[in-house]
Amino acid sequence: MTLTKRGRSISVSGFLLAGAIGIISSTQTWFTVERADAGEAILVPGASALVLLAPLSLAVLALGAALLIAGKAVRFVFGVLAAVTALFLGWSTLQLLLTEPFGAVAATVTEVTGLAGGAAVHETVLSIVPSAWPYIALVGWALLLVASVVVLVTWRGWKTGGRRYRTDRVDVAHDGPVDAVDSWDELSRGTDPTR
Repeated sequence: MTLTKRGRSISVSGFLLAGAIGIISSTQTWFTVERADAGEAILVPGASALVLLAPLSLAVLALGAALLIAGKAVRFVFGVLAAVTALFLGWSTLQLLLTEPFGAVAATVTEVTGLAGGAAVHETVLSIVPSAWPYIALVGWALLLVASVVVLVTWRGWKTGGRRYRTDRVDVAHDGPVDAVDSWDELSRGTDPTR
């Protein structure tokens, strides 16, 4: 397997896995809110904790599929978009885990309890316990970041259809000079005029 094929496999797999992890985790419980009024615990899914999680994960999944048919320049754009998305999602998820995620779950608490106002909601919340899904999502964002870097590094080597021109052949016999214009025309179509 050449570097180009390996890079293509790594990047496409990374995009697809990261998108799938994001979509699945958006429906799972990210935070469990224990209530001070002894009511039933409130489960906050990833889509409520991080509003853009589901649509961005779906976009990443679509980008992974599009990598298989897109041209070289478009792949470079995909790599940039994916890197920015991975950094945004990773940073946002870390902020939810490292700081008090009250703001991210307040809307869900209000919806369940019917209470309005920050003070009233805050008095209802006894504790906010994160689940394993935010950490699983972080693994997905790291995977997406690695895959996008691979795309950016190897985008020139991706084939865009047809048979790629190879210059590592040493056993090709040349019967005579090859016309430069014809060679370039054939080369641009992905064929080797010397074979």
